[in-house]
Amino acid sequence: MRLSARPIAALLAALALTAGLSVTGTPAVARSADEPAAAEASDVSLAADTYTWKNARIDGGGFVPGIVFNRSEKNLAYARTDIGGAYRWDQAGKQWKPLLDWVDWDRWGWSGVASIASDTADPDNVYAAVGTYTNGWDPTNGAVLRSSDRGASWKAATLPFKIGGNMPGRGMGERLAVDPNKNSVLYLGAPSGKGLWRSTDSGVTWSEVTAFPNPGNYAQDPSDTSGYGNDNQGIVWVTFDERSGSAGSATQDIYVGVADKENTVYRSTDGGSTWSRIAGQPTGYLAHKGVLDSATGYLYLTLSDTGGPYDGGKGQIWRYDTESGAWADVSPVAVADTYHGFSGLSVDRQKPGTLMATAYSSWWPDTQLFRSTDSGATWTKAWDYTSYPNRANRYTLDVSSVPWLSWGANPSPPETAPKLGWMTESLEIDPFDSNRMMYGTGATVYGTENLTSWDSGGQFKITPMVKGLEETAVNDLASPPSGAPLLSALGDIGGFRHTDLDKVPAMMFTSPNLDSTTSLDFAETAPGTVVRVGNADAAPHIGFSTDNGANWFQGSEPSGVTGGGTVAAAADGSGFVWSPDGAAVHRTTGYGNSWTASTGIPAGATVESDRKNPKKFYGFKAGTFYVSTDGGATFTAKATGLPAEGNVRFKALPGSEGDIWLAGGASTGAYGLWRSTDSGTSFTKFSGVGQADSVGFGKAAAGAAYQTVFVSAKIGGVRGIFRSTDMGANWTRINDDAHQWAWTGAAITGDPRVHGRVYVSTNGRGIQVGESSGTDGGGTDPGPGTDPEEPPGEADCKVTYTVTNQWSGGFQAEVTVTNTGSAAYDGWQLGWSFPGDQKVTQMWNASYQQAGAKVTATNVGWNGKVAPGSSAGFGFTGTATGTGTEPAAFTLGGEACTVA
Repeated sequence: MRLSARPIAALLAALALTAGLSVTGTPAVARSADEPAAAEASDVSLAADTYTWKNARIDGGGFVPGIVFNRSEKNLAYARTDIGGAYRWDQAGKQWKPLLDWVDWDRWGWSGVASIASDTADPDNVYAAVGTYTNGWDPTNGAVLRSSDRGASWKAATLPFKIGGNMPGRGMGERLAVDPNKNSVLYLGAPSGKGLWRSTDSGVTWSEVTAFPNPGNYAQDPSDTSGYGNDNQGIVWVTFDERSGSAGSATQDIYVGVADKENTVYRSTDGGSTWSRIAGQPTGYLAHKGVLDSATGYLYLTLSDTGGPYDGGKGQIWRYDTESGAWADVSPVAVADTYHGFSGLSVDRQKPGTLMATAYSSWWPDTQLFRSTDSGATWTKAWDYTSYPNRANRYTLDVSSVPWLSWGANPSPPETAPKLGWMTESLEIDPFDSNRMMYGTGATVYGTENLTSWDSGGQFKITPMVKGLEETAVNDLASPPSGAPLLSALGDIGGFRHTDLDKVPAMMFTSPNLDSTTSLDFAETAPGTVVRVGNADAAPHIGFSTDNGANWFQGSEPSGVTGGGTVAAAADGSGFVWSPDGAAVHRTTGYGNSWTASTGIPAGATVESDRKNPKKFYGFKAGTFYVSTDGGATFTAKATGLPAEGNVRFKALPGSEGDIWLAGGASTGAYGLWRSTDSGTSFTKFSGVGQADSVGFGKAAAGAAYQTVFVSAKIGGVRGIFRSTDMGANWTRINDDAHQWAWTGAAITGDPRVHGRVYVSTNGRGIQVGESSGTDGGGTDPGPGTDPEEPPGEADCKVTYTVTNQWSGGFQAEVTVTNTGSAAYDGWQLGWSFPGDQKVTQMWNASYQQAGAKVTATNVGWNGKVAPGSSAGFGFTGTATGTGTEPAAFTLGGEACTVA
């Protein structure tokens, strides 16, 4: 990303959310600590349906501040993002697999990952320090998540302070580290002056290392009173010297980086009991990284005069000889000639003395990569000037798999398109393969598989290694009735026209290029006409298309506009209404050659159009609904008593005049879902919808007279993505606890051409696409293996069913399915019948259907493959009149399992 809209986007999210739940030591996939939330009194019935979920492919789109390779198992690597969760590398598919999609609405901040650590002693173990902001924007404290199955499932230890995955300094690290000799010991560097923390029980509990002398003192902007720029960046990395310990015995020599320009590196030589500042260290800089080459005994530091990830004007690289205690400045560029800091740092574990570093804050003309094969004595660069402005590159860069990375630019030398990147704070050489290297940028992950060609005088090939890592923040979505199925408004990279959801679009929207698109709309009866608005450093802030978003032209704008706001297109494309930041609501006919201020509506109102009557537009602000019947020239206040706080979003039903659904509010006031059938003169609240934040429409179910309604909402006490095929009389939750994506309140829309398909916005996990397994809008057949009248055979499976908690009217259970056969499962369905009146209310790590007493639990995508001798587990909460009682029998694919 070029400029971060993330603090603003997440702040808006925070303002719309209620306080989060605090969980310590409980399954991180569970929605609550000991009990589910009490169901709200409602006449809304909750059904079950099986949906499959995927991303509309964009590939990347955000900052990747950390990449971590496991040093004992080949091809095991993780990536962390600032707001979009963590990922594990899938070597077979050459793609990344998301690990934190289970993070729920109440703990949305846990989708920000400040650090990640992979256990060298036991590669099944992985840890993540999570939390998005250290100030009040994030309502919950941070946590250290721990997994013993490479991120397939997690448990959480909530911390007594916040963690800042999207705070200044987030590219430094890694803050979290596992002792390579005694893996029950972990260290965590805390922000905000909270010090150094240690766990001695594999991350279950944590305590402060009170002997550590320096909690840091550097803040990006001490004058900022928001708690963002003025936060003490704290302790920023921990590195072990594995030579000073042995298997089962704690490592004695530990190095810690501190955000303090005069005292940036500390060491313990007694396993963390005592600490001291290392004498002779460089001053005036912050050590972004500290990496030890155990083969040579050298500790390397990459230094910058700021904490990053955007800023940094001067930098150095230093080397510390851990044997002699001697320091050496091994910078590849004299400090007087730097205009950037250094950050990304890695050593080649196969070739002692070989290391690489990045000039992370070299925005123009490009970032720079440095490489040394003699422990920093001499360096070469990824590119050099020949005769300015021409450059000679040691690399080739092929972005054909993600072509939008060129940004559609055609710059003059020495700048190139695409660039090597910017904000390059993470760079890692594969510890098992000297030819493979990956590095993160503000927009993608780049990598190479022939790196050593650099040393032989050839060119190494760089390509995006980002497939599966979807990190865009989504502001608005539209699905026209013809043309491309999906148009998107995104933070940082503008937005895309998807003609194929499974392919990366060739280019983001251009002419104009907007830093962030805040709103878009199409003409309902003329969907070739599209308008979008957004944020940019200067005008224009608006663009128009007459070919369904394939090509764009810039529009003029009223005076005073500072940002995008919201925009609406007349149903027939004859005019537009725009409510920009910095100016009043305006209208235009044609394509914005001139604008006229609307009357009767306040500045900053949210605007939408009627989807049938081209003269009718709607607006909303601070609890009042506004209507125009003259193309947006004048508005009249209509309904009042609507939510006056929080974010409110509303949509008019396609093809029907005056049918409006409104979602939004805040927990401190009105909050929910309303409908008007008289063009906003009056609204009726849906009593069964406790909270709602976005609403949209899709193709009607077979035999239904009304379009399918989709909401991101809380219904029956459960947060999720819901749909209704009968105008809100009944709701079906269509996501599950493994697919929650933190915050989904910005936008939602169904597809008018495919029943059941829905597009869901996230704030960092891109555009989620849901596909229904049903064909008529109802639930699906539970499938084989759930009918007790069918005589089952015997399956190669063993089931352990444990009721882990009981309370009045409910219970929680954990289920483990073990493969006792000789062939792997490739997907599984476990069936059982409950005794009594037990009913599942929510399930994690599996999806479920229940018909009467019969239940079928089906694997989710990441736990469908179960090798012989291995197990898959899931859990659920349920209701019961008495106590939760174990079912007598289980079937897998229609055949009986052994019950443990």
